[in-house]
Amino acid sequence: MVERGSQAEQVGRLLIAVVLVLFLPSLPFGTYLIYPFTILTTWFHEMGHGMTALLLGQDFERLIIFANGSGVAESYVDFDRSRLTRAAIAAGGPLAPCIVGAALIVASAHERAWRPALWAMAGALFLSVIVYVRSPVGFAVLPLVAAGLSLMAWRASAAWVRFALQFLGVLGAMSMLRDFDYLFTRQAVIGGQSQLSDTGQIEAALVLPYWVWAGIILLICATMIGASLKYALSDERRRPPGRALPPNVAQFRRGRRD
Repeated sequence: MVERGSQAEQVGRLLIAVVLVLFLPSLPFGTYLIYPFTILTTWFHEMGHGMTALLLGQDFERLIIFANGSGVAESYVDFDRSRLTRAAIAAGGPLAPCIVGAALIVASAHERAWRPALWAMAGALFLSVIVYVRSPVGFAVLPLVAAGLSLMAWRASAAWVRFALQFLGVLGAMSMLRDFDYLFTRQAVIGGQSQLSDTGQIEAALVLPYWVWAGIILLICATMIGASLKYALSDERRRPPGRALPPNVAQFRRGRRD
């Protein structure tokens, strides 16, 4: 037994989330149980490409998710755009799950943010299905995940809402391990077609070898996740503020020092 709200409780919950993410596929029927979340991490990745394109003034056309968990984000990029723009759009995919994961872990440290964060996730999923998703797997799985998150945000206890955020945060964070081979591959087969991987596209735009960019992306992800965990588990953040002295007492002390 641990004290409620203590660092030990926080660490224990996060460890449970890590164990579920890592070992659930190894359990009987675990592959089927983890499948919706595999599709969710693909959604994080491909939406990262698309949202980066939009932020850089390009067009995000559609998102396709395949049954094996791979996906494609189709964007139109102007021919006169710089190499840096193309590289940034390519990097947006592998960085997105880490960014979302870090944000959810930070949100799990603030009770007022628990339910709004789940509602925001569900809303983003529903909206993306309407606007961008154009594949049977996406249509079948993503609305179910969004509905589950909505139901949890609406009816679940605070403890379960918090754990859901931690689980999703760890899921996003651990996706960099799932994509490890893909990051360190110059070409990959996606949807039956051979094409440059994300790091291969960065290499084509910015010269340095793809494996250098893979290492940089992993370092950035590890830094973000480490910072979010440090913040969420900080004892200083959870420590109650000290009681302020009355103004007359503070004035008296200043007078004594003078």
